Formats: sequence, structure tokens, C-alpha cells
Amino acid sequence: MAFHNEIGQRGEKIAAEYILKKGYTILTKNWRFGKDEIDIIAIDKNDLVIIEVKTRSNNYYGDPQEAVDNKKEIFIIRAAEAYVDIENIDFNIRYDIIAIILNETKTIINHIEDAFYPSIS
Repeated sequence: MAFHNEIGQRGEKIAAEYILKKGYTILTKNWRFGKDEIDIIAIDKNDLVIIEVKTRSNNYYGDPQEAVDNKKEIFIIRAAEAYVDIENIDFNIRYDIIAIILNETKTIINHIEDAFYPSIS
């Protein structure tokens, strides 16, 4: 397995443990709709939380959350809308990013709630 895949999987596990400690309920992980994927779908109080996890070994080329650009947001939103339709869910939807820097010496977790919103067009 490539290093970036391995660190990504480790980051998703850390993110899942982190939100469970915060009292979230995880509904599913790595949910796919066509080519689109949602890393974690969870419930926090009255919100359905769509979580994108970005993990890097350092921030030399920028913080992990910077990798979630407008194109990635569109893919996540499209998958979330499909999930809500398929599962017939009636919750407020929140889009979070959990950015993780993970290396031999440290683990830094940055949970960004309401990281982005679907645009109205």
C-alpha cells in the first residue's frame, strides 16, 4: 500500500475516534455514490455531519484542509445529497473537515465545523 493511502487510513481512524469521544454517532464510513465518497457520516445532536478527513505528514506544502477545494466540495455535497435521498433523512446538514498532521513525533487534529456550505445557484 502506498504511503499516502496508509496515512490517509490512519487519519480516518484517528478522526473517527476523535468524534466518538466528542459524543458523535457514526452512521457510516467511506460511503460511496458513483465516484464520489464521504469519509465519515455522523450525527451530532440534531445535525447530520458530513466529514472530510485530510491527513498529511507535515504542512510543508500547506495545511491539510487546503486540499478541499471547490471541486472537492462539489463532489462531497453531491454525495451527501444522494445519501440523504437514499436514506430518507431529515436533518440539518453540516459539512466539516478534520485536518490531521500525523508523523513520528506528533499528531495534530484541527476540526473545522461548518467548513463549507452548498452554494445556491
